[in-house]
Amino acid sequence: METGPRFDFVPSQRYPDPRVEVLDERFRALRLFSATVEQLATGLRWAEGPVWFGDGRYLLVSDIPNNRILRWDETSGAVSEFRRPSNNANGLARDRQGRLLACEHLTRRITRTEYDGSVTVLADRWEGKRLNSPNDIVCASDGSIWFTDPSFGIGGWWEGEPAGQEVPHAVYRVASDGALQQVLTDLAAPNGLAFSPDEKVLYVVESRAMPHRRIWAYDVGAGGALSNKRLAVDAQGPGAFDGIAIDAQGNLWCGLGSNGAADADPAALDGVRVYAPDGTAIGHIHLPERCANVCFGGRHRNRLFMAASHSVYALYVNVQGA
Repeated sequence: METGPRFDFVPSQRYPDPRVEVLDERFRALRLFSATVEQLATGLRWAEGPVWFGDGRYLLVSDIPNNRILRWDETSGAVSEFRRPSNNANGLARDRQGRLLACEHLTRRITRTEYDGSVTVLADRWEGKRLNSPNDIVCASDGSIWFTDPSFGIGGWWEGEPAGQEVPHAVYRVASDGALQQVLTDLAAPNGLAFSPDEKVLYVVESRAMPHRRIWAYDVGAGGALSNKRLAVDAQGPGAFDGIAIDAQGNLWCGLGSNGAADADPAALDGVRVYAPDGTAIGHIHLPERCANVCFGGRHRNRLFMAASHSVYALYVNVQGA
């Protein structure tokens, strides 16, 4: 089984874990005093798109350059290959019937894995033109599927293969009847996305926003119509957001990483930055690697799983995922 670099990780022996930093007093209620950051797996080349399968007690995570999806089992701690090749799959999610949804870079499409293992293509073209490289994906309670489509996967041979861009960077919605809608085209490389707990607000990361990393919020109307665009988070500093998740209280848990040597202290940025609904940074989970994406899982949905470059990490917290 081909792997990337493997890294040793030393968990904190102290409570509270110094890797879990309180930036605002509101975060203390979300932090568990006696929980530490754990490394579940390592040896990936670029970990992305974690999704929790509670009925099977396992986590799936994409390893994009290695063209595979890995499975981590909660009961045994074993790591195995769930799918290879994966068509350089990135973002993963589940639909309302529990089926796996995948953003495939190589084939530039959204797929659904049926109960019998067969694969159904849900979207691969917009008005006859090929999508770029679907990146991240969520499913709403009405069965609609929302995904972002920047061009990261067609820029080279690492996460897909080189190709020309046929459509603008956009956010799409697949309605419950299968109809594809292009709902946003005004963001530079839309990336992670998530709904508020009541699904009245959609949050979208703008990966190439300049000069600051930004997360935008939109009101969600009938038929997926978006309105009232506003800035939810303007970090006004170095580093970049990637995937995000929302907890039951509406806080945003954001994968964050430095931009390298250009940042004054890259290590201080790598990990997960937590923002209150008002956009205030309230906490930071420090990881030894840049974090690409996060999800909540575990029996009580209070375990945060973090896909971070070469490894997958987890932390129990005192709040449930939305």
